[in-house]
Amino acid sequence: MEPSLALGILRQLRGGPLREVIPSTLGEPLLWEGLDALADAVAAAGLLLNVTTNGTWPGRGARAWGERLAPVAADLKISWNGATAATAAAIMDGLDLAAAIDGVREVAAARDAAAARTGRRCRLSFQVTAQEGNVAELAAIVRLARDLGIDRVKVNQLQVQVPALAPRALGASADGIRRWNGAVAAMRAASAGGRGEAGAVALQGDVLLPERPGERLAAGPCPFVGREGWILAGGAFAPCPHPAAWSGELGDFGDASRTPLRELWEGPALRRLAEGYPDHPVCRACPFRRPGGA
Repeated sequence: MEPSLALGILRQLRGGPLREVIPSTLGEPLLWEGLDALADAVAAAGLLLNVTTNGTWPGRGARAWGERLAPVAADLKISWNGATAATAAAIMDGLDLAAAIDGVREVAAARDAAAARTGRRCRLSFQVTAQEGNVAELAAIVRLARDLGIDRVKVNQLQVQVPALAPRALGASADGIRRWNGAVAAMRAASAGGRGEAGAVALQGDVLLPERPGERLAAGPCPFVGREGWILAGGAFAPCPHPAAWSGELGDFGDASRTPLRELWEGPALRRLAEGYPDHPVCRACPFRRPGGA
């Protein structure tokens, strides 16, 4: 995205209900040339960033990125998928786990220093994709998070967007479900006694799955439609992060590079979806409406 587009949209929304700005949900936002300007604009508007990074801290290094982001972020999520070097490198190709752990320590130190200075504490999270390759290490990941001063471990089930991912999904077999449900108990036990604000690492997504493959948990309300707006790189507006929304299967919601975002937010297309999404076939099957899917 052109930085001028992001900054222009942010200026349009000042004084409204906007509370957080997510600079990316795909790719690595720390490589985006507009992040510094966006961070400054967000801080000037009294808002907060919500950042997900792969934990390699390109360019500045971990300590400098922690110092840059912690004062202006509500949540800094680090993608994390293994407790051993072999698993981490297999899931995130070539990752140096020891270097990644050192980076987390540096960022946590910067977070703590910023909190002591400002009185506001940025939450640090591990964002984990549970799958066949790491289910045996999920509890160890939580223990590592606890020891590193991570506040929350957010575990998402692997979403099968292409056929090649299907064998990795834990919900595809009775054995995978059994091992996931066992990992849930182990993660809960491992989360106690950490350095988080409540004395433990908070868990999110630690939900037991039905024992039979194909049986799904009941769908809840959509966590996105009417609450978050997603602007794609070229300016197209989407109501949620589902790939179907980004490809236009949920409708045409306009383009924020041509129309003020407030108009799109209050427009008839989004209103129709917000009122009728429970009956839309994409939304009925959406994993984001079930625990562990987002």
